[in-house]
Amino acid sequence: MTDATGGVSRPVGATGTGGAPTGGREARLPSDASPGVRRVVGLVDTDSFAKWGAHLLATAPAAWDLELRTVATPRSASPKQLRAAFRGLDERLAHLHRQPPTPKDVDTVVEELRQDPPDAVLVSLIGPVAELVIDEVHRRIPDRPVLVSGLPGISFPSKWKGIFFRARADLFVLHSHREVRAYEETAREGGVEPHFALATLPFARSAGASAATGATAATAAAAGGVRDSIVFAAQPSVPLERADRALVVRWLVETARAHPERRVVIKTRAAAGEHQTHREEHPYPDLVPADAPSNLVVESGPMAEHLDRAVALVTISSTAVLEAAARGVPALTLTDFGIGRHLINEVFVTSGLEGDAVDLVEGRFGTVRPSWMRDNYFHPDSDDDWQHRLAALMDQRDGGTLVDRAPARRSRGGVLRRAWERKNALGGADRTALGALALVIGAPIRGAKRLGRRLSALVDPPEPVAVAAPTSQRASQGRAAADSSSADRSSADRSSAGRSEGLGDREQELVPGGDPG
Repeated sequence: MTDATGGVSRPVGATGTGGAPTGGREARLPSDASPGVRRVVGLVDTDSFAKWGAHLLATAPAAWDLELRTVATPRSASPKQLRAAFRGLDERLAHLHRQPPTPKDVDTVVEELRQDPPDAVLVSLIGPVAELVIDEVHRRIPDRPVLVSGLPGISFPSKWKGIFFRARADLFVLHSHREVRAYEETAREGGVEPHFALATLPFARSAGASAATGATAATAAAAGGVRDSIVFAAQPSVPLERADRALVVRWLVETARAHPERRVVIKTRAAAGEHQTHREEHPYPDLVPADAPSNLVVESGPMAEHLDRAVALVTISSTAVLEAAARGVPALTLTDFGIGRHLINEVFVTSGLEGDAVDLVEGRFGTVRPSWMRDNYFHPDSDDDWQHRLAALMDQRDGGTLVDRAPARRSRGGVLRRAWERKNALGGADRTALGALALVIGAPIRGAKRLGRRLSALVDPPEPVAVAAPTSQRASQGRAAADSSSADRSSADRSSAGRSEGLGDREQELVPGGDPG
């Protein structure tokens, strides 16, 4: 029997167990497997979503069967990027590092899910593609799996687009209490019912919780167990302007000259010709001067392997700083360009990691303040609720009571509108005639709208981007000294009983060879 979408109906009736109505969704027959066994399929595309999706999936309960598939999109990660992303997974997914899955087009992936629906699908895809896949699953799979999605890395401040594209997912995973609060507020403002769950960022677990894998241990052994690198975690679009990125390179050159005994590594996420989640207009390797010292090197590969050799890590706002903090590697988030939403570094205010180029060149790094940790990515594992909530949703699916969520896109339009959204998401990967027609009609309209926005901005300029003043480890040291002096004067007992903020909560780390200033 064929349903209205062309899918094949299953022989289970439209009532749940005991004859309870299911609202049209078919109840599932109990599996012969043990009650705790679940089958979850992960879908990934870009480098960062591949890393996040695979590592989040690997933290699922041991009884769950896991699969991972790569979706072909204009920004799909290369095999090399996938091997790096899949390094250090548990035994259920460890094979992916050796042989990453070949990307398949959206239609093929959805058809596979329709023919053999799993209990749940982790939609770890870039926004427009995530929206497309979620919509296709809703339309084409009568007995659809539970849909869980989320964002990789640091997602504070909240972004409406992230919610907009994933509003129909049953669960949306975030990684800190602070993020959950911010996204709940933004969702409500946009008329979307909050559906956020908490999970510890999988590659920012403590060193004890994520002991070195064989691969990282082998790397450390190959290096003789030596820690000799100051690692700069590059980001494709932060900072955005070429002049700012060239300035960062200049600081790294100065750092390499000031510390000839150290390797200063510009750690990139993509080689020439490879794609990333965010477009990179000015790659750092292109900005390295010809006379750079020999100990300044450009390397790619898994961040975990670089941290095995790191004495310190520096970045503007890369999630790698959380990986470093989890391992106890001193770190620095550069604030020379200010502190603002566009730099994704507001979350690090009061973290103890903020610094500037002077700190970098002098070898002065920070460690995370305990007072910052619980609300920002380092909460106890017992606070995580994503697995329990996903399991509850899968139970609802079994009983035929899983409720479809409303889309944030209020006007879905007809076939041509869906073809436009598909073309917008997949670009050249969409080869349908309808997509080509939608592009011919939609591209001029989109161009006119963009021109209208530019003209409107000229008439009524937008508010300037709010940027807070830079700060440094030296300023933090001064505040800590003043706080300590005040505490000594007010109460010697209190001073001995508890450590003050600033240096009291985290010692500054000086890379040998630098002037402490």
